[in-house]
Amino acid sequence: MVQSVTYKIAGKELILETGRIAKQANGAVFAQYAGSAVIATVCCSEDAVEGLDYVPVTVDYNEKYYAAGKIPGGFIKREGRPKDKEILVSRLIDRPMRPLFEKGFGREIQVVPTTVSTDQVNPPDILAIIASSAAVHLSDIPFNGPIAGVRVCLVQDELVVNPTYDQIEKASLEIVVAGTKAGITMVEGGAAEVSEELMIQALEKAQEVIIELCALQEQLRGLVGKEKLPLNENTLVLENQERIRSLAYPRLERACFLKGKQERHEAIHQVKQELKEEYAEQLADEAQKKRFDALFEEMEYTILRSAILDKGLRVDGRGTEDIRDIRCEVGILKRTHGSALFTRGETQALVVTTLGTVFDEQVYDDIEGDKRENFILHYNFPPYSVGEVGRLGTGRREIGHGNLARRSLEPMIPSKEVFPYTVRVVSEIMESNGSSSMASVCGGTLALLHAGVPMKKPVAGIAMGLITEGDRYAVLSDILGEEDHLGDMDFKVAGTEKGITGFQMDIKIAGVSLEIMQKALDQAKQGRFHILKCMQETISKPTAQISEYAPKIVNLKIEVDKIGALIGPGGKNVKALCEQYGVSINTENDGTVTIYGKNASSAEEAKAAVLGIVSDPEAGKIYRGTVKRIMDYGAFVEILPGKEGLVHISKLSRQRIIAVTDVLKEGQEIPVKLLEVDKMGRLNLSYIDAIDPTGEESPHKDEHRRESSHRDERSRRR
Repeated sequence: MVQSVTYKIAGKELILETGRIAKQANGAVFAQYAGSAVIATVCCSEDAVEGLDYVPVTVDYNEKYYAAGKIPGGFIKREGRPKDKEILVSRLIDRPMRPLFEKGFGREIQVVPTTVSTDQVNPPDILAIIASSAAVHLSDIPFNGPIAGVRVCLVQDELVVNPTYDQIEKASLEIVVAGTKAGITMVEGGAAEVSEELMIQALEKAQEVIIELCALQEQLRGLVGKEKLPLNENTLVLENQERIRSLAYPRLERACFLKGKQERHEAIHQVKQELKEEYAEQLADEAQKKRFDALFEEMEYTILRSAILDKGLRVDGRGTEDIRDIRCEVGILKRTHGSALFTRGETQALVVTTLGTVFDEQVYDDIEGDKRENFILHYNFPPYSVGEVGRLGTGRREIGHGNLARRSLEPMIPSKEVFPYTVRVVSEIMESNGSSSMASVCGGTLALLHAGVPMKKPVAGIAMGLITEGDRYAVLSDILGEEDHLGDMDFKVAGTEKGITGFQMDIKIAGVSLEIMQKALDQAKQGRFHILKCMQETISKPTAQISEYAPKIVNLKIEVDKIGALIGPGGKNVKALCEQYGVSINTENDGTVTIYGKNASSAEEAKAAVLGIVSDPEAGKIYRGTVKRIMDYGAFVEILPGKEGLVHISKLSRQRIIAVTDVLKEGQEIPVKLLEVDKMGRLNLSYIDAIDPTGEESPHKDEHRRESSHRDERSRRR
C-alpha cells in the first residue's frame, strides 16, 4: 500500500512516500521537494556475525546525470566511480546515523540514496539525509532514530532554512545540521568569520526544524513501519573476568598515563600481552579472545573518562583547556613555491603550496552544472603517520578531512582579481595523534603566506572533545586520538581572530545540549587565539616576492571591442604572441587579459606587445619596430602587430645617404618615432637616429627631400 506524509519547509512541500518504489528492500522512501527527488533504500544481510565491535554499515549516495537532463561528459557516457561530492554527501548521511545502529545486530547494512531528479534550484543532499533516515526507521532494521538534516544559511543578515543554490552562493554562513529529537549529532559547514553567538542561533533554528522532521518520520512509521528484527545477543561471558580485571586494572591505570603516545601504546600492549600469556589456554578460543579484547577496551574507556571527570586529568597530563606544544617552520622545501611544517604535540603536517595558472583550475562536471575552482586543497593520510602498514590511496576520510580544511581556508583566499593564480595546497600528514585536519588548516595558512599568497587573515583550527556521565560533562581542548576514540564528541572549529570559517561536529551519543555547544565554542575560541599567536611568531604576513620557480602572471584590461584584434583571425595574433614570448594568454569576455609567463621578463614583454595590438598609435611616441619592406624611397616598419608606417629615406639618417639599404635591412629591429598620422590614416615615422635629442629633424632634411622626390619621380616613370 502506498503511504505518504508531507511537511512544508520554506514554502515548499516535502513529501515522503513509501510502498510504490523498491518494495523488495528492507525499507525504501521516495522523497520529493520542489523539483528535486531522491529514492533512498536500505538492506541488510541475512546472516549475523557474533561479537562485532563495530557497525558494518555503508552509505552510497549517488547522483544520476539524467536527474538534471544531462549526459555525462567525457568518452564514457555512464556514471562511474563516486565523485568527491557524492562521497561528501555519503559522509553527511553516515555520520549522524552510524551511532544509532546497534552493534548487537551484527548484520551488514547498506543505505543507498539516489538523486533521480533535480531542478538545479534546491540541493538534493538534505533530501537524501531525510529519506535515508526515513527508509531505515520504517524498515525492520533496529535503529535508535530517526534523524533529520537541514541546511541553514545566513543571507543578508537573515537565517534561512533549506536555501536555494543562489542563496547559498550569497550566504556568509552555510552549515548542514543533523540530529535527533533529543539533540544535535552532526554539524558541517563554513562561514565568513561569523561569531560564536551567531553559530548558536543557527543551530537553534536548525534544531527546531529537525524535531518537526523527526516527528514526520515517526508519523510515516506509524502508518507502515515494520516490526524490528531481533538483535544477535552475545551471551558469552569471559571466563575469569573478575580475576583478569583485578590484575590488569591497576597496571593499566599506570600505563594509560605515560607521557607519549607510543610509550602508552607499548605499556598497554605489555600489560595485555602478559595476561594473554597467563591465560593462553583459555584465549585459544576465538570467542574468548574477542571478549578479552573487549574487556581491555572497557577498562581503558573507564580509566580515561573517570580521570577527566573526577580529577580533570588527561592521559598526557594536561588539564581540560591546555593546548599541546606547538612548533611552526616555513621554507623547509627549497624548490616548492611555499612550504611549512606544523607540529602540535604528536600531530604533524607537512603542507605545500603550489601556484598555477587559470589552466590549472579544477573543473567540475556534475548535476549542479559545470563550475571551476581556483583554490584546491588535498589531504593525504599515509599509514606511517600512525606507525602502521597499509595501502596508500585516497579514501572517504581523506576527501572529508581535505574538504573541511579547504572550507576553513577558502574565505581568506584572495579573489582572482587581487591574486590571479590558481592555488593548490597539499597537506601530507607525517604524524597523527588527534586532529590532523586542523593541523592542515594551520599548516595551510603558514604555507600560503610563505608562498606569497595575500591571505585576508591567518586561519587556525582546533579540535574539541567531550566526556559525559549523567549530568556531568567536561569539554576538552586539542584532543588526542584516544580522547576522540573513547570520548563522546569530535568538534572541530577553524577561524581567524574575528570569527569562524570552518565547523564540523560529530556526536557519538543521542545529542548534546546548546549549553554544551556554547561552552565548547567559547573554549575553542580561546584555543584558536593561542594557536594563531604561535603561528604569527613564525610568519605573520605574505612573503613579499613569490618564488622564482612560480609562474609569473600579469593582468590587464582592454576594451571589449579590441578583443577581436588581439585574438586575430582564427587566433592568429594571440598564437603568434604566445610562441614569440613563450607565454600563455587567456582572454575573458569582459576584456580581462591574463598573461602567464615562465619568468617576469617574458610576461612583461608579452604585456607590452598586447598593449601594442590594442592601442592606437600615438603621434610623438617612440616604438621599437621591425623593418618589413625596403623601397627606393624608404622603409615600411611594423610598429605594432598589423600596423606599419613609412620611414622616408629623408628620415633615416642625419647624414645624406644614397640608398635605404645603406642603413637598414629587412627583419631589422629599429627604434622609430611616430611623427604623425595623416588624414588618410597613414603612419609617418622617423628613424630615431635621424632626430636630435631635442626632437629636431636632421639639418640635411631639405637635401634629403629633394633627392628623395627625384627618386620618387623616377620610380613613377618606370
